[in-house]
Amino acid sequence: MKKLLSIVTFIVAVFVMASCTSPKDILYFQDIDQATIDNLPSNYEALIKKDDRLTIVVSGPDKSVVAPYNLSLSENSTNYNSNYLLTYLVDKDGYIDFPVLGKIFVEGMTRNQLAKHLKDEISKDVKDPVIYVSFANYKITILGAVKGPGTYTFDSEKVTLLQALSRAGDLNISGLREVLLIREEDGKLTYNKLDLRNSNVLGSPYYYLQQNDILYIPPSTSRIILDTNSGIWAFGVSVVTSLIAVFGLIFK
Repeated sequence: MKKLLSIVTFIVAVFVMASCTSPKDILYFQDIDQATIDNLPSNYEALIKKDDRLTIVVSGPDKSVVAPYNLSLSENSTNYNSNYLLTYLVDKDGYIDFPVLGKIFVEGMTRNQLAKHLKDEISKDVKDPVIYVSFANYKITILGAVKGPGTYTFDSEKVTLLQALSRAGDLNISGLREVLLIREEDGKLTYNKLDLRNSNVLGSPYYYLQQNDILYIPPSTSRIILDTNSGIWAFGVSVVTSLIAVFGLIFK
């Protein structure tokens, strides 16, 4: 009997160890009290990239004068796409085709830089133009051990790593606090591992996300074991339950 009881105890211990997660594995920014985050970038601005969709609106005191500088539904323009109403596509060479002004190289500019450039050019013919520029497809994909994996579109270009994870419902308790950030830079994919347990992430160049970034959160080892061996674990649970029931009858 003692041997059988030892076996049952061992099986239960294995299940507990496999399913338990230590606080040191799941808590964010564990050294935050000692961390210095004065270098957290506060003036971040996203740069325009190839394949971005931009919404650009030109306004001014006289609407009829600025009208030629705006796209319209009646305009037979290749810039128009029913999925991106009145937006400009940054082509493979980094240009947009702008009304009246023609081809403009925008890759590498910020929204504000492009707005200033357009204002300078349009001011040559229009008095006091007002230029509004925004991203129409600021998307971030989040995969892995989160509650809501998927691709999310953001209204703002100033999206932090934590805001993106929050949009996906935060990390599952079974997920590692390590994030793989996949980003395209200069036409090449780059891979960066970020440890959310370390507050250095707050001051890293990857704290603010860029359009089309991909975040992958790997599951913990115990989660992988449980998922890939769910049948075995279910059988084990059944055996343990049965043995406990038998012991209950014997020693009742």
